[in-house]
Amino acid sequence: GEGTDILLMTATPIPRTLALAYFGDLDVSTIDELPKGRGEVETLWTTPARFGAVLDFMRRELQAGRQAYVIAPLIEASEKVDFENALALYERLRTALSEFRVGLLHGRLPGKEKDAVMQAFVRGELDVLVATTVVEVGVDVPNATVMVIVDAERFGLSQLHQLRGRVGRGAAKSTCILVSDARTEIARERLRTLVETRDGFLLAEKDLELRGPGDLFGVRQS
Repeated sequence: GEGTDILLMTATPIPRTLALAYFGDLDVSTIDELPKGRGEVETLWTTPARFGAVLDFMRRELQAGRQAYVIAPLIEASEKVDFENALALYERLRTALSEFRVGLLHGRLPGKEKDAVMQAFVRGELDVLVATTVVEVGVDVPNATVMVIVDAERFGLSQLHQLRGRVGRGAAKSTCILVSDARTEIARERLRTLVETRDGFLLAEKDLELRGPGDLFGVRQS
């Protein structure tokens, strides 16, 4: 409308956005229905000890002609934290799923190489894409029906919801599998919430409740 000074837009209502809506004297418009043609997404939570069963499930979907994402929190191994990294996961899956085409995508690849890998996945020339959160937004592959997130407790609730949104973009039923042995109650609560609901607004409220609105003033989050 006329006279509007600022328009804030968000695909996922993260805690910071929700806090601005609560306290920022804004007129709020919400789009609370899924786009047409979106399929059902089931969310499951399992442990690293059962990763073999996850691979079996992926293999069945791939044999049916579908595609899969596998997300890791790190690009490479770290001496500071013991979490799965994309480079090691890529090598592991190339061996475990040797009959399929596995690609690797992360933020340190040169721009042209990143684009080439992503376009190969879009065209169906790769069956499995091992990646970091570079695929969190802006990726639309309706044939992808499996999203596996390894060490899922390392990601925020809204981030997990965004990653889950990469599947279920076609008519076929899709599955998001959270692989985690979450040790803290807050981490377990996040994963339970994601399993129970697909409603981004509910998830944002829960995220705000669990970790607060962030730093609205100052430079800590700049």
